[in-house]
This record gives sequence, structure tokens and C-alpha cells, in this order.
Amino acid sequence: MKAVLSKEVGGPETLVLEDIPAPEAGKNQVLIEVKACGVNYPDVLIIQDMYQFKPPRPFSPGGEIAGIVKAVGEGVTHVKPGDRVLASCGNGGMAEQVVAAAHGTMAIPDGMPFDEAAAFLMTYGTSYYALKDRADPKPGESLLVLGAAGGVGIAAVELGKAMGLKVIAACSTQEKVDFCLSKGADTGLVYPAGSLDRAQQKQLSDDIKAAGGGGVDIIYDAVGGDYAEPSVRAMNWEGRYLVIGFPAGIPKIPLNLTLLKSCDIRGVFWGAAVARDPKAHAQNCAEMFKLYADGKIRPHISNSYPLEKSADAIRELMDRKAMGKVVVTI
Repeated sequence: MKAVLSKEVGGPETLVLEDIPAPEAGKNQVLIEVKACGVNYPDVLIIQDMYQFKPPRPFSPGGEIAGIVKAVGEGVTHVKPGDRVLASCGNGGMAEQVVAAAHGTMAIPDGMPFDEAAAFLMTYGTSYYALKDRADPKPGESLLVLGAAGGVGIAAVELGKAMGLKVIAACSTQEKVDFCLSKGADTGLVYPAGSLDRAQQKQLSDDIKAAGGGGVDIIYDAVGGDYAEPSVRAMNWEGRYLVIGFPAGIPKIPLNLTLLKSCDIRGVFWGAAVARDPKAHAQNCAEMFKLYADGKIRPHISNSYPLEKSADAIRELMDRKAMGKVVVTI
């Protein structure tokens, strides 16, 4: 079978397409014929050895896929050959076939296309866990989403609206803000790209306060870097700051701000939460599929690439050009 492989540390240009032996399903595993693979920011990091998990090389990037079950291993009863499924596989998804753990594989609704299924679980799963389980949202509260036009960001915009929150989309361009407004955001703001000096950080904090009517209750930070501290400075009393990711760098936040605002900084590690409490994850997935069926959430596929162009798909995320989700189709 064909697979895109990382054989050396580096950017997307180091990836190669090669023929490798097809995998086999072992105990509690599912062999899936891949139809689509969602591209996520961890794919940018994992090929550069910058992610928290470092699989041995050679490996294929791609942590979430959708396709058709080809075979199941011993102990697998909830899916069977021929079923349409999505799966979290950690890596290995940019290939014609992949083996996924049974507990990370689930059937998809008949009306869900493969590309949307491959773009569904990681982004909506992360954002749903973040907002429902970590943010303690209350209807009418304000939610600021940093990096709102990206995969997890736009999922947070849609889910925030579904939860009755006032959603503020913060992005690096007006085009991205307009995209978020079309997806249900109540208002938006444009922040400067790159490193921010103190004056720019103060202005950003003032802009956030203005958009939130004096402050914001929940911050969903999928950017990090120089955007974190001014966001915390704009929080309301007992606000909740959600740590999602750091494409702009790992921030350093003065802890006196949490004292002054009696606010919380809450980590969001969706993958670990799934492993620790699979029953809660299954319940969240059922609730997300219901929101999908009701038309309240739907993955936005901004671009699709064939398998041989997987490097270009990852590059699009690395350059922060994506609006919505990028998918590799096979």
C-alpha cells in the first residue's frame, strides 16, 4: 500500500510517498481502508519532533481518519467489515490503510461524508470537551476564541453558539473574522500577526474588553504566545482561561492576574481525557453527533488534497492559512 512517511526530522518538505507492507489487525484493533484523513496542527509538530508524542520512524502523520472497516481483530464486536467509521489513530492516517484501536473507532451516521467524518472528531472533540467539561459555561456568558478560523477554533465558535454563549471571534485577518461571522460568531476582532510589543498587547486587551462589553467570561486560546496575557487581562471576575495550543509559542502569564480577577487557568488535554474516561468521551460523541444531525455543527472543509500532496496540506496549516479544516483524500 502507499503511505506518506516521515523518515527524518523536518518540515513538510521532508515527507516522502512510498509503498510499504499493509498492516494487519491485532487483538482489539480495527483495520480500516482510509478514505479521508483530517489534517491537524499536531501533524505540523510531530514530523518536527516537537509534539509530546514521538513515534519511531518511519511513520505516517495523520491522527484522525474516516473509511471502511476491512478487518477486525480478536475482541472487536462493535464494528464489522464493511462499516463506515471514523477513528483516532494518533498517527499513520496518511496512508491507504491504517490500524486503529477498537476503543478509538466508531461508526458514523449514514449521511455523513467521509471528508466531514475525518474532519470531525479531533476538532469538535477537543472543543466540546474544552467548553462543556472544562469551561463550566452558563447561557449568556461571553466566549472569546483566539485563532477562531482554524479547525478547533471554528468548532469552538459553532459549539459556543449551540451552548447559548456570546461568541467573539479573534483572528489575524478581517477575511477570517468574516468567515467566523458566517459560521455564527456574534462579533469579531482582528489582532496583529507576529510578536506584539507592550502597546499592541494593551490595545488587544482593550479591544477584547470592548467586544465583550467590559470583559469576557471564557477564553479559548488556541494561539498562545503574546496573545495570552492581554486576553487574561481582559477577563471578567471568575473567568476561565482554556489552554488549547501554542502555535505562536508557549506563553508566560503573570499569576498575579489570576489573583486580581479570581480567575482560573484550565488545561485542556482532550486525548488524555479520552483515555482516562472513555465513557464520558462516548457520551460527548453521542451528543456531538446529535448536534450534527440537528444541523448545529458541521465541519467546514476549506481545502482537500490527494495523498501525494499531503505535504502541501500540512504546509497550509503550518503557514496558518487554513480557514476551517484541511483534509487529505484517498
